Amino acid sequence: MKLGLINSAWLGTSVTTAEGIRKTKEIGFDTIDISADPLDIDIKERRLIKDTCREAGLPVISVVCCALGIADFNPPVQRFHVGRCKAYLDFVYELEAKNLLLVVGEYIWQQEVIPPKAQWQFAVDNVRALGEYAATLGVEVAIELEPFKLSIVSSSDKMDRFLKDVDHPAVRANLDISHLALSNSPPESIPNLQGRIAHVHFSDCDGKVHGDLPPGRGL
Repeated sequence: MKLGLINSAWLGTSVTTAEGIRKTKEIGFDTIDISADPLDIDIKERRLIKDTCREAGLPVISVVCCALGIADFNPPVQRFHVGRCKAYLDFVYELEAKNLLLVVGEYIWQQEVIPPKAQWQFAVDNVRALGEYAATLGVEVAIELEPFKLSIVSSSDKMDRFLKDVDHPAVRANLDISHLALSNSPPESIPNLQGRIAHVHFSDCDGKVHGDLPPGRGL
């Protein structure tokens, strides 16, 4: 097993992009995940990330993307987010990473205006399209389980259903340990995802509120 750290761990400090990558290697991690929006950084920053990771001997495993509008009820908003996710997948390919870690968002208006089935299907259809594009690049889409009440993929059971509905081999699961705990997903449910887990996050929490704490800092 190889352990990695996401570069956003250095946010809020004086550590620069390159310094953060080097420090990740110095403190003993084997790999790195990247949080950077390809629509928000220029070609110099992209090159800096790739070159510094290579120089440090830190393979990039995952690039993180929150695309909360991918299940929006407005088709133009959906199209924008699908296009943005494809730009992320290009970035995954450029960094020679393995997957795009994707947060697909939440139901809006407390599920009282837009039928939940409709938003679920928007997410399924758009993620399937992303899976098709990812396959052309030889990479994967890893769906994040988010433990919030209105999250579309909010438990291991819903993850199972979502992956089955998407039905594409390039779309798999990301499991975050604290998210599983907060969503009351029992350990016994994890084998149901056997062969469909692309990535795992080790994080901690207080058992009640999302926090993405370092392991050992929660309950």
